[in-house]
Amino acid sequence: MISTSNPNSAADASGRGPEPDANAHCASGLRPADLRLLIIDNEAAHARAMSESLEKVGYRCEVATSGPDAAALIERETFDIIITDMVMNEINGMQILASARQRLPDCEVVLVTGHASVPLAVEAMQKGAFNFLEKPITPVRLRAIVEKAAEAVSLRRTNTELRQRLDERFGFEGFIYTSAEMRNVIDRLRRIAITDATVLITGESGTGKEMIAQAIHQNSPRRGKRIVALNTRAVSENLVESELFGHAKGSFTDAVSDRVGAFEYANGGTLFLDEVGDMPMSTQIKLLRVLEEHKITRVGDNKPIKVNVRLISATNRPLEQMVEDGSFRNDLYFRLKVVTVELPPLRERRDDVIPLMDHFRKMFLKRYDKPVAHFSPAVTKRFFAYDWPGNIRQLRNFVETMVVLDTDGVLGEDDLPPELIDSSESPEGGAIAALPAAVTQSVLIGQSLASIEKWAIEETLRLTGGNREEAAKVLGIGARTLYRRLDQYKKDDPLWNESAFQSAAGD
Repeated sequence: MISTSNPNSAADASGRGPEPDANAHCASGLRPADLRLLIIDNEAAHARAMSESLEKVGYRCEVATSGPDAAALIERETFDIIITDMVMNEINGMQILASARQRLPDCEVVLVTGHASVPLAVEAMQKGAFNFLEKPITPVRLRAIVEKAAEAVSLRRTNTELRQRLDERFGFEGFIYTSAEMRNVIDRLRRIAITDATVLITGESGTGKEMIAQAIHQNSPRRGKRIVALNTRAVSENLVESELFGHAKGSFTDAVSDRVGAFEYANGGTLFLDEVGDMPMSTQIKLLRVLEEHKITRVGDNKPIKVNVRLISATNRPLEQMVEDGSFRNDLYFRLKVVTVELPPLRERRDDVIPLMDHFRKMFLKRYDKPVAHFSPAVTKRFFAYDWPGNIRQLRNFVETMVVLDTDGVLGEDDLPPELIDSSESPEGGAIAALPAAVTQSVLIGQSLASIEKWAIEETLRLTGGNREEAAKVLGIGARTLYRRLDQYKKDDPLWNESAFQSAAGD
C-alpha cells in the first residue's frame, strides 16, 4: 500500500526512495505540472495517498471517491492521465475507461485492482488502457507508471502539434492568395492530391514549386509516409544516379558502404524531383524504367528492389522545347506530365502581392520579436508595381530585410532594399500610375468611365490596406466623395466587400 513514512528518507519498506525535484522535467520533456491527473478510488484514504504521492513530485491531481463523481468530472473537464480503481460501486473501472476513451481520446488510463488476473488485464489493454496496476502499490511503482503515461501523452501532443503545423503550412487553406489565377491552381491541386497520379509542376524560379509538392503530399493518402526532396541541379552529374537509386559498397571509389537512394528512402511515400530538366540523359533512361517497372537497382548491384513511390517533379525549364532539341527524352516527358500544374509568376497575379506582403510582415515581426509595424502606402505601391523577377522568394526576402532594418515601426522607403529604391517605378502619381502600362491597358480599355472609376478605387484601397482616408488622398478626391462611392457600390452589388482590401486587419 501507499506508505505514509518520511518522504525524505532513503528507500524504506514501502519502496519509497528520495523525493524527486517537483520542478524537474519528465523524460517526456513535459513538467509534471503540465499534466492534470484524475485519481478514482472508492477508498478515500487510498485515493488521497496516491494523490499526495504524485503531488509531491509536481503533478496536479483531482480526486474522485466514486464512479458517478468521476464520470461527471470526465464529462465536464479535461485530464491527461486517469488512475482508476477497477472494482467500484455503480460505475466500475472498465466503464470509466470506456467513458474516457469517448470523452477524452488523448487521455491515458491506468487501471488499479486488488484482484488482478491475466484475462482481465488483457481485456483492459484491448479496450485502450495504458497499463494495469495491482495493489498494494508503492510510490516508486506508481510514479514510474505515471511517468511512462506522461511520455505517451507528450508524444501524442507532439504528433498533434506537428500535424497542425503541417496542415497550417501545407494545407490548401494555408496558401496566401486572392487572385483568380491562384484560385484555379488550388482547385486543381485539390483534385490532384487525392489521386496517386504523377505530377509535373512548372513555373519560374521562386514561385513556390516545392511548397506545392509538399501540399500535394500532405493532402494525399500518403501523408502518413515521408516526402523526400532531391534537387538534381544541386547534385554532381556523376552522383545523380547514386542519389536516386543508391549504390553498393565498392561500386566506385568513394563507395565505402551500401547506401540507400531517394527512391528507396521514400518507399510508400512521395519523391519530389526538383529541376528535373537538368537530369543527365543517361539517368533519364533509368528513371523512365523505374517509373514503368516500379523497381530500382542500386549502382554497382544487380538485385532489383521494388518501390512504391508517387513521383512529383518540377522544372523552370521549357521541357517541350528541350524534347524538340533532343536534350530531354520524349517518352520520359510524357511519363512525368500525367498531370501538370503551372504556377503563374507573381507579376501575373498582382492581387496576391499585398496579402503576401502582409503574411511575411507578420511572420518576420514574430520571428525577430519586433513590435507591430505596417507598410507605408508608398512602399505598398512600389511592391505592387514591381515586376518580381524572383517571384515569391524575392518578395519574402525583401520583407525580411525591411523588418530587420526597421527602427521606427513604419516599414517605409528608408527600409527598402536597393532593388526597389533603384526601380524605375515612382511611388508618386496615384494607384494607376503605379501600375505597369500593359496591366493598366488590359484592365481599362473598353470599359465605361464608371467601371474605370470603380476599378481605380478598388485598387487604391488594396494598395492602402483598406485605409479610406489615405486612398482618398492618393486618388485626389475628398473623403466624403469616396464614402459616397463606396456606399453606392454596396447598394449596386450586395456581394461587394470592402473588407477584402483591408490586408492589415487583425493586428
